[in-house]
Amino acid sequence: MAIVYLEYNFKIIPLQPATDILIAELGDAGFESFVETEEGLLAYILKEEWKEGLLDDLFALQHPDFKISWTSTEIEQQNWNAEWEKNFHPIQVGGRCMVRAPFHDPIDVEFDIVIEPKMSFGTGHHETTHMMLQHILDHDFEGKSVLDMGCGTGVLAILANKKGATPVEAIDIDEWCVINTQENIERNACLTIHVEQGTSDLLTGRKYDVILANINRNILLDDIPMYANCLNKGGALFLSGFYLQDLDAISAKCAAHGLEFEKKLEKNNWISAKYVN
Repeated sequence: MAIVYLEYNFKIIPLQPATDILIAELGDAGFESFVETEEGLLAYILKEEWKEGLLDDLFALQHPDFKISWTSTEIEQQNWNAEWEKNFHPIQVGGRCMVRAPFHDPIDVEFDIVIEPKMSFGTGHHETTHMMLQHILDHDFEGKSVLDMGCGTGVLAILANKKGATPVEAIDIDEWCVINTQENIERNACLTIHVEQGTSDLLTGRKYDVILANINRNILLDDIPMYANCLNKGGALFLSGFYLQDLDAISAKCAAHGLEFEKKLEKNNWISAKYVN
């Protein structure tokens, strides 16, 4: 039986910051994947997850300075490939890492990552993923144990593994993300990465040198206590998926659990921050 998604086609005026705000809110509402277009945004949610009134209380849709209209249609999972191929272009991060699809030609870089995202989030194009990849490039991962929480396509776990991290675990609540991560792990010959489906409840009793979590503000705030408990002394926690205005709340929650803010990256009002214990 084919998995059926609903595709919402949002027309947005002006595009920014409305598009970024809408993506964050739709992510909280259960939408899984997003493709930015010249006129706005395509957003995807499993049909079985949709419910009446899902969009009624979204701030972006009520804001007087934003003009947002939308239509929706059903799309089967196997039809996604043609859509993302039209919109997925290779990216480079820090001149050292390339994230590309299987149909893109490779170039000579230190870390060549091949991702087939399908319905999963994390191609490197979104500001949050791009900044997390930058953090990974700047950090020493040799021999470090790593968790990629909310792994999406697995791109963060894959780069960490390519930089020498072992063991590496990747966790996502969504079954399709788990399947997609496993496919991308095999595609990049990072076969020692272990993938699981679940939430932070899986983390009880586990320990890591590095935790990567690119999710959203509310989930991060809920899960930071668990991340702190799981982080080895001298470890690093990298967080993204939130805005500049959320940084104080994120940092305060980290500080309350013994994690010190070290540095941040900022791109189009999105933030990726590093904390250490």
